[in-house]
Amino acid sequence: MVGVAVGTIALVVVMSVFNGLEDLIRSLFASFDAELKVEAAKGKSFVAPEDWLAEIRNIQGVEVLTEVIEDNVLYEHDGNQLVAKIKGVSDNFLDQGRFSNGYFWGDTTLGTDIRPGAILGRGVGFFLSVHLNQPQSALKVFYPKAPRSAASLDPNQLYSSAQLEPRAFFSIEQQFDDQYVIAPLHFTRDLLNYGEKRTALEIKVEEGSSIAEVQQRLKKHLGPDFLVKNADEQHAGLIRTVKLEKLFVFLTLTFILAIASFNIFFSLSMLAIEKKKDIAVLKAMGARDRTIRRIFLKQGALIALSGAVIGLILGYLTVLAQDSFGLVSLGISSAVVDAYPVRIVWSDFLWISAAVISITLLASWRPAIIASQVDTVREL
Repeated sequence: MVGVAVGTIALVVVMSVFNGLEDLIRSLFASFDAELKVEAAKGKSFVAPEDWLAEIRNIQGVEVLTEVIEDNVLYEHDGNQLVAKIKGVSDNFLDQGRFSNGYFWGDTTLGTDIRPGAILGRGVGFFLSVHLNQPQSALKVFYPKAPRSAASLDPNQLYSSAQLEPRAFFSIEQQFDDQYVIAPLHFTRDLLNYGEKRTALEIKVEEGSSIAEVQQRLKKHLGPDFLVKNADEQHAGLIRTVKLEKLFVFLTLTFILAIASFNIFFSLSMLAIEKKKDIAVLKAMGARDRTIRRIFLKQGALIALSGAVIGLILGYLTVLAQDSFGLVSLGISSAVVDAYPVRIVWSDFLWISAAVISITLLASWRPAIIASQVDTVREL
């Protein structure tokens, strides 16, 4: 019973940790990504005239629409160079609740038309040695021109260049911190010569509206030439990886629990051997083989149910204590959260209970068969 309880506690705790990590990933990505993102089904960009954008803004459930131009550029600052992404966004970018998680320090604006500003990922700022208290030290941005415009012997004609004023840093997750610089849309449009082309549209859904319903309305309105992705679909690979890891950990711990259930098998087998005379007496009194099997199966069920209930209760209390007090720390000083995140999903309890009880009953089946095959004449 103790063995079953310990295995159940381990399953509850580990599954809850994976649920917490999944939620943490979603919350971090939500600080940078939009609730819904519109991209071209083919190609990198699409033409977005103002009247077409106005139609999307008028779709029921759409609260904020942010135009996005994103591409790779070369940054140079204080003799350091780095190829990273520039994300040109509309002025309403921060109206979508960006950077609500993680770290953010500096000015929350993107400057003016005359002095455009930039919000840098912490990794980009560190590599380029950018300091916010030195506004006179501009961040230079370079982008190659199209081949037809580059037919010149003057190297300066081969690329476009402009300057940004570093105004803030953000730190959410390494793939964002090391790759992104947020800049005004007009600055990025002119530097990259995109005109009315956009690489994406980011949409915030009205409070109280269903994201799934708004997503379906957008898909119907935009047609097959565009992809409309929710938060999970924007990082489908990573979310799928976490879920697969959770599944394999569950199967691994279940396998360990199955090995531990051999204790139940041997205990009930020894009980069947020790109680041969008692079983023979019961059979002589009229007990059927089916009755004998039920006795041993009920013994296994008692062990399974008692161990599962105790394990589920203790596992729940352990997860609750971790969530409330942070008993086990991540051990990373710069982490967004101090302790391992946990979350209880009640469907996990059903799967754990089913796995524990099934394994224990299977371990009890063979001893029950052995007990029912006792020869009454020989034992008496």
